[in-house]
Amino acid sequence: MVLESLLNPRKAEKKPWELFFLGLIYASFSFLLSYWVFKDYISIVMVALTAMCAMPLIYNLFALEAQKDDLPQKEYWLIKEHTKALEAFTFMFLGFVTAYFLIFILLPNGLSQEVFSAQISTISKIKSATPSGNLIESAAGFLPILMNNLKILIFCFVLSFFFGAGAIFVLTWNASIVAVAIGIFVKNSVLTHIAPSLSTYSQFVSLGLLKYLTHGIFEIAAYFVGALAGGILSIAVIRHEFGTQEFKKTILDSLDIIALSIIILFIAALIEVFVTPAIV
Repeated sequence: MVLESLLNPRKAEKKPWELFFLGLIYASFSFLLSYWVFKDYISIVMVALTAMCAMPLIYNLFALEAQKDDLPQKEYWLIKEHTKALEAFTFMFLGFVTAYFLIFILLPNGLSQEVFSAQISTISKIKSATPSGNLIESAAGFLPILMNNLKILIFCFVLSFFFGAGAIFVLTWNASIVAVAIGIFVKNSVLTHIAPSLSTYSQFVSLGLLKYLTHGIFEIAAYFVGALAGGILSIAVIRHEFGTQEFKKTILDSLDIIALSIIILFIAALIEVFVTPAIV
């Protein structure tokens, strides 16, 4: 693809912020193409097309990270190197979120409800199962939230292991969920003002980002880390024979990465249960 030639994996790790704009372009293009060709199924198809656009670059990033496991370096050095890929993934995710959010906000209400129907349905189910903010209820809801997030983490790992960059669909879907959740919050908040100004919109956008990205960015980071572990191990299976020293090192590296992702998810669940409900 043309964009991949302009932004290769090594350049992506050196200038990860550029992936924000790449994510913005991918999601916007996928929306336009889906609306034109697959209008009846747009809420799912645009996510799938966005993931397909990102897949080549994500896979090449996985391959680059797998190459680092062949270097004679300590585990802590490898973990530090892998954070470069995580940073690149995060910027691309934020590009997806921004594109979907702008589409949701700029479209007329009826059309935005149609375009993001699957996302809106999912958000309604999530809200019905979310703790109200009461300390006792929140504490009781911590374990179910953590277990659900761990299931998604395992799913991302498995998809990446068997399909390379396959987990990008799950992550793109989560980006659309976060974007629509922020969009609904902003639209509902603005309705309370008779003549909302630009500063009013800015205020509620900031609150929406704080409300949903405070814990969401940790969750997505954990999922990306899990996907990275699966992708590295997948490439190692293809490149190395079982039982070699390189393969053993890759397994150890993947286990370290998975452990890191679980720690991040634990922190995300704590924030979602005890901090997010307190944000108006």
